[in-house]
Amino acid sequence: MKIALLRRYVVLADTLHFPRAAEQLGIPLASLYTSLDKLEDEVGHALIHREGTPRLTHVGELFLEEARATVAAAPPPAPKTVAPAGGKAKASKGRGRAPIVKGQPKPYKKRQGR
Repeated sequence: MKIALLRRYVVLADTLHFPRAAEQLGIPLASLYTSLDKLEDEVGHALIHREGTPRLTHVGELFLEEARATVAAAPPPAPKTVAPAGGKAKASKGRGRAPIVKGQPKPYKKRQGR
């Protein structure tokens, strides 16, 4: 069982609100639903009642204690690294053709005469 799935489940069980949990975790809402589905498949039981107001099932409450213990024993997650700025979108330094500007004719095409 992946620690990331357990961390997501613990945050969701604490908030019992899918959008707030996804925002707190910094992930898309669809990713949170997918993570919960994977975790429920691994456990073999539903962990959260999703109809109406979300609430933990009996199995979900028992699993929450085990998940909290596992998350507490695990090392903290590695910080996310930010990619350096730059890359393919660099401005041209006078070499090659000029970048295309929306609404203006392409610099390498001749306009059709009328």
